[in-house]
Amino acid sequence: MRRFLRHTRVRVRVLSRRALRRWRSSLQVRVITSTLVIGLATMLLVGGVLSDSIRDGLFEQRLEEVLNESSRSTRQAQDNFDAAPANTQVQLLFIDLVRALQVGGAGDRDVIIQQPIGQGPGVVQPVASDDRRVPLISTELREAVGNGDGQHWQSVAIPVGAGVEPGVMVGSQVELPGSGRFELYYLYSFASEQETLRLIQGSLAAGAVALVALLGAMTWLVTRQTVSPVRSAAQVAARLADGHLTERMTVHGQDEMATLAGSFNEMAESLQEQIRRMEELSTLQRRFVSDVSHELRTPLTTIRMAGEVLHAVRDEFPPAAKRSAELLTQQLDRFEDLLADLLEISRFDAGAAMLDAEGRDVRDVVSAAVEHALPLAESKHTWLRVHLPDAACTADIDPRRVERILRNLLVNAVEHAEGSAVEVTVAYDAQAVAVVVRDQGVGMTPEEAVHVFDRFWRADPARARTTGGTGLGLAISLEDAHLHGGWLQAWGRPGRGASFRLTLPRRAGILLTHSPLPLAPPDDEPETGPDMPQPRSTADPTWVPDLDHLDAR
Repeated sequence: MRRFLRHTRVRVRVLSRRALRRWRSSLQVRVITSTLVIGLATMLLVGGVLSDSIRDGLFEQRLEEVLNESSRSTRQAQDNFDAAPANTQVQLLFIDLVRALQVGGAGDRDVIIQQPIGQGPGVVQPVASDDRRVPLISTELREAVGNGDGQHWQSVAIPVGAGVEPGVMVGSQVELPGSGRFELYYLYSFASEQETLRLIQGSLAAGAVALVALLGAMTWLVTRQTVSPVRSAAQVAARLADGHLTERMTVHGQDEMATLAGSFNEMAESLQEQIRRMEELSTLQRRFVSDVSHELRTPLTTIRMAGEVLHAVRDEFPPAAKRSAELLTQQLDRFEDLLADLLEISRFDAGAAMLDAEGRDVRDVVSAAVEHALPLAESKHTWLRVHLPDAACTADIDPRRVERILRNLLVNAVEHAEGSAVEVTVAYDAQAVAVVVRDQGVGMTPEEAVHVFDRFWRADPARARTTGGTGLGLAISLEDAHLHGGWLQAWGRPGRGASFRLTLPRRAGILLTHSPLPLAPPDDEPETGPDMPQPRSTADPTWVPDLDHLDAR
């Protein structure tokens, strides 16, 4: 039994949750439910008011008839008493009078005659058409009748079989010459009025149920005609959002919903046309960048050859011409780097970038990138501290792309370190390998960390590129990280330096959920606020583990 009750409670709870979920997710269900509840409450209120009004009307009408009838009967009894001979036996007179009055009414009634309260026992015994009705006369009614100021009435419940039926007891005084005053009572049954009231209440209830059902059906029909086009529009909009730009709504009729469907289809046509134009424009832009980059290589090669000739004999030139030859060579190098970056960006935009992955020890790639950055670090008087794990951290990577990422991060860190040390830390776990490049230079704000990977973006537009950067390095690095299925995130604080973290899955197909290294240092106190963007990081474990390190200059 206990198990059955527990199962029943669980089943009721599940059904309640399903009903609540259905009610919340369907506008049609909410409208129909609200309409039925409001309609039912209105019918109950109106039905209650009508039922009370009809009940009171029936009672008042019947009561007026009863009082008039009892008044006439009392006058008839008094006339009989006045006309009775002096030698008439009072007891027989009362018995005959009760019989006459019982059958003289317009409806069923009982008649009772008895002595008033306070009088001693007399020669006349109380007479009643039904002795079982005598206890229905209350003391309050007898006291009111005993005052002798007209007739009085009181509602009573008349026992009938196993139940009761409503009735009214009407009492007044009559006087028998030579014998004194007596109380005369009439008991009227209101069973027929009660039956009539029940019939009317049943009719009202049936009419209310039918009206509420009709209201619910009408509401369902109206909401269905209204909600169905809206639901269709939502489905078509979802399909459009998924990229199915040819989806359209079906237009029926010429009403407001048909106008809505037509307007929706026109909007979808306009969006499809605009997206098509934007795709064509994007394709033309990518092709233009790629074609221009390729076409510039031919004149650039010629200029490079002439520049190399001039650079080789620059010592024979005057100082101004010598400096011009050196600047020409530097800017040609930067121009070639810019063309290469533009071609790489165009490959990413066109989706043509391919990953040539192989199992490599990430420590070797990090060391190669550090070796490449050593000359720049030496010219900037910056120390490079590298923390490498003892064991090999092998991962499926494209060494060329990962080394390019690290070179960009190191060059960026050295350029902004302003002579302070730059730390490179490598760590790994079973799922991922991470490389953090940290400097103690000028740093950046959280707002700048959000845009640091944007193309051609600079935190300070007035700052010169002393190392000849193209402004596309970090953007390409981010694309390379995404191509591996990894993360490239940035953190910074003004005056406290910046930190960049590269996290790569150790095997192809692994979905990253964490990083072996934290992005921010352990003493970082986030300057968060309602309007301040958060750095691109996830929840991080403890700061750098105890790894061996080497110093390079």
